[in-house]
Amino acid sequence: MRPGRIILIGFVSLFSAFAADPGLDSTLKAVENRYNRAKTLQVSFHEAYTPPGKPQRVEAGTLLLRKPGRMRWDYSQPQGKLFISDGKFLWLYVPADNRAEKMKFQLTEDMRAPLAFLLGKLNFDKEFRNIVGQPDKDGTRITAEPKTDNLPYSRVEFVVTAENRIRQVKVTGFDEAVLDFSFDQEQMNPSLDSKLFQFQVPPGATVVEASQ
Repeated sequence: MRPGRIILIGFVSLFSAFAADPGLDSTLKAVENRYNRAKTLQVSFHEAYTPPGKPQRVEAGTLLLRKPGRMRWDYSQPQGKLFISDGKFLWLYVPADNRAEKMKFQLTEDMRAPLAFLLGKLNFDKEFRNIVGQPDKDGTRITAEPKTDNLPYSRVEFVVTAENRIRQVKVTGFDEAVLDFSFDQEQMNPSLDSKLFQFQVPPGATVVEASQ
């Protein structure tokens, strides 16, 4: 998978951990309740991607989400980069190349798949297994594995604050690539115009349909 497609979206299974750790059960249920009630969401993000044997790439911007299935990653670093989902297609625009890539909406093939829960209904038990929770300076750090083997990652860590906000998501791929997101300035249910999730091809941009 090319780094340009790597973006965020499911979380952790508590199948066995619930019974073993009632405190963790309570925390994750509270996170489920928080995000399942949201219709829209806005956060600032900082993204660090470290491919195996290569330098780390750092990006940042604002993430907008609107259920069902709509998202907009609006980058300030690099300026003008966009990653948009209208619920049917994904669009990746890189201004340095003036190139737009169109893909089918299949985030399960992307390392951002652990963020997909934000676009649907969060259910930890359905998505993940082997949950471990431990104290973190920002709250509680949860480590887990995907419940199925057909996803592009092998491990997920996320940090939940005392207010049940998701502060960080760290995804490790089977090739040991690491995608680390931190989130801040969260706004629940802001007013987001549907036009924000419709990609408009910039003048002169090359459009490429990605092979599936």
